[in-house]
Amino acid sequence: MKKILYNLLSGALLFGAVTSCQNFETVNSDPNNPTAMPSHMLMAGAEKRIMDDVYDVWFSGRQCLVYSQFWCQRNYTEEDRYQIRESTNNSYFNYLYQGIANLEQVIKLNSDEETAAVMSIYGANQNQIAAAKTLKAWLYLIITDTWGNVPFTESSLLSEGLYRPKYDGQEEIYKALLADLKEASASIDESEPAFTSGDNIFNGDASKWKKFANSLRCRIAVHLSKTDSNWKSYIAEALADGVFESNADNAAYAYSTAASNECGFYTGYFVDNRNDFTLTRPFVDILKGQRDTLNNKAHPWEGVIDPRLSIYTTDRNGQYIGMPLGIASGDATSEMRNTAPNWMANPPLCIRNNFAVPLMTYAELQFILSEYNGFSAAEYKEGIRASIDYWSGMDGTPVSAAALDAYIENVSRTVNAETIALQKYIDLYTNGTEAWTEYRRTGYPVQLLKPNDISCIKDGVALPFTPLSETKGDIVARVKYPTNESTLNGPSFTEAVSKLQDGSNNYYSKMFWDTRSEADPHPANK
Repeated sequence: MKKILYNLLSGALLFGAVTSCQNFETVNSDPNNPTAMPSHMLMAGAEKRIMDDVYDVWFSGRQCLVYSQFWCQRNYTEEDRYQIRESTNNSYFNYLYQGIANLEQVIKLNSDEETAAVMSIYGANQNQIAAAKTLKAWLYLIITDTWGNVPFTESSLLSEGLYRPKYDGQEEIYKALLADLKEASASIDESEPAFTSGDNIFNGDASKWKKFANSLRCRIAVHLSKTDSNWKSYIAEALADGVFESNADNAAYAYSTAASNECGFYTGYFVDNRNDFTLTRPFVDILKGQRDTLNNKAHPWEGVIDPRLSIYTTDRNGQYIGMPLGIASGDATSEMRNTAPNWMANPPLCIRNNFAVPLMTYAELQFILSEYNGFSAAEYKEGIRASIDYWSGMDGTPVSAAALDAYIENVSRTVNAETIALQKYIDLYTNGTEAWTEYRRTGYPVQLLKPNDISCIKDGVALPFTPLSETKGDIVARVKYPTNESTLNGPSFTEAVSKLQDGSNNYYSKMFWDTRSEADPHPANK
């Protein structure tokens, strides 16, 4: 009964043929007929389930892509204004932990001496373990950067009778993730495959999993740049162990045109048959090189049009005009909707069924390294070039060398914390959680709307961005803990809430790495 009630950690497995945990612990001695789920199939299912949950029109579309102000809704704007559906919050907290549980099952199958020998036919045991640990760290980072302190050290002990795991401090989770990734990288044998099949991120290439583990260490380290003076040493160690070297190393999940394997963004449009989303006006204006005259916000390279504009979205009657963000549903007019991009009628790259969702890119790493090297121009320019090459290559319309060189020159006249953060933000399109994290860490881009900033002018009246939840005058700082946790994991939930600002389950308590203040909106690195 407790397993049913506390489904957070049930780790519901992905294949109906698997009926119990005991099945995973019993392996036939015949390697050609194992009774346990083959680990490569489990990894394939785990990857797809995680990507479907993270890159969809709910967790991303109505939450993370909204918080980072890439997307907004065309009709129903409540989530854009931070009125989060409790059913959605409860579900995705569970879903992401179920993804963790499935990855841990891959690790267990390759660690347990009763199953490891059979699983080795699907890839070297240590490589499978390392790949699963790396993806688990990537997913845990999303979980903790969304909710803050969360179950971590005790989150896998359901089978041992622990039904109410404690919430670990986010700072401790970060330390553990860095250690786990370092260990995973060190354990990989690059002469052996990670998986013989079933891996839709790196096609079983152990060397690329190693680079991903180390590049992810750099992402975690730069998150700590305002709070931990050792952040550069963490990056130096990761660099020594080997990181992404080009776009060929990018971590991306490859969807396909097959009906059961289509990207979640596509499904939200063309399977669910809903035309709900489009780009926000702030993001379109950033890409157009257009200053925000409504709020007197400058643009660091005003007048320079980004070549990714026509890749990230499609035009409407030859124009690119984003949808106003954060206004009441009743104030969203047909004229606004008929001016903003109509993705159902004219789909951009990310709404295609076979869009490859990026988990982390070489371009992002270059922006991290630019910051690591004192906001250096070389890595900044390399990051821009890699980003445009990557996105335009996926779109099938590569930007000419001359146009690319001209754009890089125009946006590189000043290289500093703001310009690097803004280019990184542009590159992180579709990766809502990381873009949201970077805003909370750096305070950039300043072009994003804060509560009470003017969103648009309607009939001569200025309409402000009006949140429906208290965020203390800023973009939402975290997502509230799900209501189910208060009943299913009451003592741990109560203790976790007591550590939040005001001792309440709110949207404005900052992550430990977020040191911004009204007096210092863009803190310097340690």
